[in-house]
Amino acid sequence: MSTRTPLSNVQGLGSAKSGVEHFWRQRATAAALIPLSLWFIFAVFHLIGQPQATVVAFIANPVHAILLGLFVIAVLIHMILGVQVVIEDYITAEGSKLLTLLLAKAFTWLVGAACLFAIIKIAI
Repeated sequence: MSTRTPLSNVQGLGSAKSGVEHFWRQRATAAALIPLSLWFIFAVFHLIGQPQATVVAFIANPVHAILLGLFVIAVLIHMILGVQVVIEDYITAEGSKLLTLLLAKAFTWLVGAACLFAIIKIAI
């Protein structure tokens, strides 16, 4: 016995089967951001007031460069997942929703590319 209405059976409406993946990606990035954020806060407080050469040397260290790259990637993935939910929930017009999602993802890719390029350039 099905709990679906006859209309939903005819229209084939049901789960899109993508919500669970989105949920777990959001939680995984949040979990990854806990230690990465602690490291980032420590690094920022450690580098406040230091000369530029010290900051560049800190980022040039392979361990710090990798951690900073992981932090940027995790933040951007977490950010775009959250922004996607907000856009999908509050923008009702399909055309505007699609355009806003595309612009948000393009912005995320641009920021990510710029950040990772800067980290790699300093590290190498």
